[in-house]
Amino acid sequence: MTKQERADYVGKELAKLYPETPVPLDHTDAFTLLVAVVLSAQCTDKKVNEVTPALFAEAGTPAKMAKMTEARVLTLIRQLGLAPQKSKALVGLGKMLMAKHGGQVPRTFEALEELPGVGHKTASVVMAQAFGVPAFPVDTHIHRLAKRWKLSPGKSVEQVEKDLKRLFPEDSWNQLHLRIIFYGREHCTARGCDGKTCGICGRLNRVLN
Repeated sequence: MTKQERADYVGKELAKLYPETPVPLDHTDAFTLLVAVVLSAQCTDKKVNEVTPALFAEAGTPAKMAKMTEARVLTLIRQLGLAPQKSKALVGLGKMLMAKHGGQVPRTFEALEELPGVGHKTASVVMAQAFGVPAFPVDTHIHRLAKRWKLSPGKSVEQVEKDLKRLFPEDSWNQLHLRIIFYGREHCTARGCDGKTCGICGRLNRVLN
Protein backbone atom coordinates (compact mmCIF):
# COMPACT_ATOMS: atom_id res chain seq x y z
CA MET A 1 0.00 0.00 0.00
CA THR A 2 1.53 3.29 -1.05
CA LYS A 3 1.55 6.34 1.17
CA GLN A 4 -0.79 8.07 -1.29
CA GLU A 5 -3.27 5.18 -1.14
CA ARG A 6 -3.19 5.35 2.65
CA ALA A 7 -3.86 9.08 2.50
CA ASP A 8 -6.74 8.62 0.06
CA TYR A 9 -8.32 6.06 2.38
CA VAL A 10 -7.92 8.32 5.43
CA GLY A 11 -9.41 11.28 3.61
CA LYS A 12 -12.48 9.33 2.51
CA GLU A 13 -13.10 7.79 5.94
CA LEU A 14 -12.78 11.11 7.74
CA ALA A 15 -15.15 12.80 5.30
CA LYS A 16 -17.76 10.13 6.06
CA LEU A 17 -17.31 10.53 9.81
CA TYR A 18 -17.24 14.32 9.82
CA PRO A 19 -19.18 15.80 6.91
CA GLU A 20 -19.45 19.03 8.87
CA THR A 21 -16.36 20.72 10.35
CA PRO A 22 -17.36 23.46 12.81
CA VAL A 23 -14.46 25.40 14.30
CA PRO A 24 -14.15 24.17 17.93
CA LEU A 25 -13.22 27.60 19.30
CA ASP A 26 -16.15 29.96 19.81
CA HIS A 27 -15.68 33.24 17.91
CA THR A 28 -17.58 35.85 15.97
CA ASP A 29 -14.94 37.29 13.64
CA ALA A 30 -11.28 37.07 12.66
CA PHE A 31 -10.10 38.94 15.74
CA THR A 32 -11.96 36.83 18.29
CA LEU A 33 -10.79 33.69 16.47
CA LEU A 34 -7.20 34.96 16.60
CA VAL A 35 -7.46 35.64 20.33
CA ALA A 36 -9.05 32.25 21.00
CA VAL A 37 -6.32 30.42 19.09
CA VAL A 38 -3.60 32.30 20.99
CA LEU A 39 -5.31 31.28 24.23
CA SER A 40 -5.61 27.64 23.16
CA ALA A 41 -1.89 26.90 23.44
CA GLN A 42 -1.48 24.11 26.01
CA CYS A 43 -5.20 24.36 26.84
CA THR A 44 -8.33 22.54 25.77
CA ASP A 45 -10.75 24.29 23.46
CA LYS A 46 -13.46 23.64 26.03
CA LYS A 47 -11.56 25.60 28.67
CA VAL A 48 -10.86 28.45 26.27
CA ASN A 49 -14.55 28.64 25.37
CA GLU A 50 -15.38 28.98 29.06
CA VAL A 51 -13.05 31.95 29.45
CA THR A 52 -13.52 33.95 26.26
CA PRO A 53 -17.07 35.28 26.78
CA ALA A 54 -15.97 37.45 29.72
CA LEU A 55 -12.81 38.49 27.88
CA PHE A 56 -14.65 39.39 24.69
CA ALA A 57 -17.26 41.35 26.65
CA GLU A 58 -14.48 43.73 27.68
CA ALA A 59 -11.99 43.34 24.84
CA GLY A 60 -13.74 41.93 21.81
CA THR A 61 -12.08 44.30 19.34
CA PRO A 62 -8.45 45.27 18.66
CA ALA A 63 -9.13 48.81 19.90
CA LYS A 64 -10.52 47.60 23.21
CA MET A 65 -7.78 45.00 23.64
CA ALA A 66 -5.12 47.65 23.03
CA LYS A 67 -6.48 49.68 25.94
CA MET A 68 -6.54 46.77 28.39
CA THR A 69 -3.90 46.34 31.06
CA GLU A 70 -2.04 43.07 31.22
CA ALA A 71 -3.21 42.72 34.81
CA ARG A 72 -6.87 42.96 33.81
CA VAL A 73 -6.49 40.45 30.98
CA LEU A 74 -4.69 38.12 33.36
CA THR A 75 -7.62 38.32 35.77
CA LEU A 76 -9.98 37.28 32.99
CA ILE A 77 -7.89 34.38 31.67
CA ARG A 78 -6.18 33.24 34.87
CA GLN A 79 -7.66 29.72 34.61
CA LEU A 80 -5.68 29.02 31.44
CA GLY A 81 -2.16 27.69 31.21
CA LEU A 82 0.56 30.24 30.46
CA ALA A 83 -1.87 33.00 31.43
CA PRO A 84 0.78 35.66 32.25
CA GLN A 85 2.52 35.22 28.89
CA LYS A 86 -0.80 35.16 27.04
CA SER A 87 -2.00 38.32 28.80
CA LYS A 88 1.10 40.18 27.65
CA ALA A 89 0.77 38.80 24.13
CA LEU A 90 -2.89 39.77 23.76
CA VAL A 91 -2.38 43.37 24.86
CA GLY A 92 0.64 43.66 22.57
CA LEU A 93 -1.33 42.06 19.77
CA GLY A 94 -4.13 44.59 20.15
CA LYS A 95 -1.69 47.48 20.13
CA MET A 96 0.12 46.23 17.02
CA LEU A 97 -3.14 45.69 15.16
CA MET A 98 -4.12 49.28 15.90
CA ALA A 99 -0.71 50.79 15.13
CA LYS A 100 0.24 48.79 12.06
CA HIS A 101 -2.93 47.31 10.56
CA GLY A 102 -5.67 49.89 11.10
CA GLY A 103 -7.38 47.72 13.68
CA GLN A 104 -7.85 44.85 11.23
CA VAL A 105 -6.51 41.31 11.39
CA PRO A 106 -4.01 41.03 8.52
CA ARG A 107 -4.63 38.48 5.80
CA THR A 108 -1.10 37.19 5.19
CA PHE A 109 0.93 34.58 7.03
CA GLU A 110 3.88 36.93 7.28
CA ALA A 111 1.94 39.77 8.90
CA LEU A 112 0.12 37.43 11.27
CA GLU A 113 3.34 35.78 12.41
CA GLU A 114 4.77 39.18 13.34
CA LEU A 115 2.04 39.64 15.97
CA PRO A 116 2.85 38.88 19.63
CA GLY A 117 1.96 35.33 20.61
CA VAL A 118 1.27 34.25 17.02
CA GLY A 119 3.30 31.45 15.48
CA HIS A 120 2.86 29.60 12.22
CA LYS A 121 0.20 27.24 13.56
CA THR A 122 -1.94 30.08 14.91
CA ALA A 123 -1.53 32.04 11.69
CA SER A 124 -2.52 28.95 9.71
CA VAL A 125 -5.74 28.49 11.71
CA VAL A 126 -6.73 32.12 11.18
CA MET A 127 -5.89 32.07 7.47
CA ALA A 128 -7.85 28.84 7.00
CA GLN A 129 -10.87 29.41 9.21
CA ALA A 130 -11.30 33.19 9.11
CA PHE A 131 -10.22 33.92 5.55
CA GLY A 132 -10.65 30.60 3.71
CA VAL A 133 -7.03 30.47 2.55
CA PRO A 134 -5.79 26.86 2.19
CA ALA A 135 -3.58 26.00 5.17
CA PHE A 136 -2.75 22.92 7.22
CA PRO A 137 -2.22 23.80 10.89
CA VAL A 138 -0.54 20.88 12.67
CA ASP A 139 -1.39 20.34 16.33
CA THR A 140 -0.49 17.45 18.62
CA HIS A 141 -3.37 15.28 17.33
CA ILE A 142 -2.41 15.74 13.68
CA HIS A 143 1.25 15.16 14.46
CA ARG A 144 0.41 11.90 16.28
CA LEU A 145 -2.02 10.58 13.69
CA ALA A 146 0.16 11.41 10.68
CA LYS A 147 2.87 9.25 12.23
CA ARG A 148 0.50 6.43 13.23
CA TRP A 149 -1.01 6.35 9.75
CA LYS A 150 2.49 6.38 8.23
CA LEU A 151 1.77 9.53 6.27
CA SER A 152 4.81 11.27 7.74
CA PRO A 153 7.79 10.22 9.88
CA GLY A 154 6.62 12.89 12.30
CA LYS A 155 10.08 14.20 13.11
CA SER A 156 8.90 17.82 13.25
CA VAL A 157 5.72 19.86 12.88
CA GLU A 158 7.17 21.49 9.78
CA GLN A 159 7.85 18.13 8.15
CA VAL A 160 4.38 16.81 8.98
CA GLU A 161 2.80 19.90 7.43
CA LYS A 162 4.83 19.51 4.23
CA ASP A 163 4.11 15.79 3.97
CA LEU A 164 0.36 16.19 4.46
CA LYS A 165 0.16 19.06 2.00
CA ARG A 166 1.78 16.83 -0.62
CA LEU A 167 -0.62 13.95 0.03
CA PHE A 168 -3.97 15.74 0.17
CA PRO A 169 -5.63 18.09 -2.35
CA GLU A 170 -5.26 21.75 -1.45
CA ASP A 171 -9.01 22.32 -1.49
CA SER A 172 -9.40 19.71 1.29
CA TRP A 173 -6.86 21.13 3.74
CA ASN A 174 -9.11 23.48 5.71
CA GLN A 175 -11.69 20.81 6.48
CA LEU A 176 -9.24 17.94 6.72
CA HIS A 177 -7.09 19.38 9.49
CA LEU A 178 -10.24 19.75 11.62
CA ARG A 179 -11.41 16.23 10.74
CA ILE A 180 -8.09 14.78 11.86
CA ILE A 181 -8.28 16.75 15.12
CA PHE A 182 -11.83 15.53 15.78
CA TYR A 183 -10.78 11.93 15.08
CA GLY A 184 -7.72 12.25 17.29
CA ARG A 185 -9.83 13.50 20.17
CA GLU A 186 -12.65 10.99 19.82
CA HIS A 187 -11.09 7.78 18.47
CA CYS A 188 -7.32 7.78 18.10
CA THR A 189 -6.29 9.33 21.40
CA ALA A 190 -2.75 9.42 22.72
CA ARG A 191 -3.36 6.61 25.19
CA GLY A 192 -6.51 5.02 23.81
CA CYS A 193 -4.95 3.75 20.60
CA ASP A 194 -1.61 2.05 20.05
CA GLY A 195 -1.66 2.59 16.31
CA LYS A 196 -3.71 -0.57 15.74
CA THR A 197 -6.83 -0.18 17.88
CA CYS A 198 -9.06 2.54 16.42
CA GLY A 199 -11.07 2.06 13.24
CA ILE A 200 -8.71 3.74 10.81
CA CYS A 201 -5.51 2.42 12.42
CA GLY A 202 -6.95 -1.08 12.55
CA ARG A 203 -8.02 -1.01 8.92
CA LEU A 204 -4.68 0.37 7.74
CA ASN A 205 -2.74 -2.25 9.65
CA ARG A 206 -4.98 -5.25 8.87
CA VAL A 207 -5.83 -4.73 5.24
CA LEU A 208 -3.87 -1.98 3.60
CA ASN A 209 -0.26 -2.78 4.45
